[in-house]
Amino acid sequence: MSTKNFIVGGIVGGIIDWLLGWLFYGIIFADKFPQPDETTNAMLFITCGCFAFGFFISFIFNKWADITTFGAGLKAGVIIGLFMSLIEGFFNLAEQASPNYEMFGLVLFIYIVTSGIVGGAVGAVSGKLG
Repeated sequence: MSTKNFIVGGIVGGIIDWLLGWLFYGIIFADKFPQPDETTNAMLFITCGCFAFGFFISFIFNKWADITTFGAGLKAGVIIGLFMSLIEGFFNLAEQASPNYEMFGLVLFIYIVTSGIVGGAVGAVSGKLG
């Protein structure tokens, strides 16, 4: 695994994940999701989570899968996002007294789209850095 590809891919993936999260959760679907409290460290933790996801995708692509194109990264990202959102969504449904299936579907959609785009970007960056 190229350390340079891993680091650059992780940073690019984290930035794109953060920007897409801001777009989906902060603008497009802001009325569906609670906004972070400015008195807490919510934005710091959100940013850390985005970069953790970017590095997770970059590690998989560079260490195990050798994904170096946008198309292959997009496909792998969609599959990773599908399974991660299903796992998170089912556990969230289990914790709710009255399950919200509309929110389950919305989070599933956002996760899949975001993961696909992040995966595509990480794959493209890895391919360009060679």
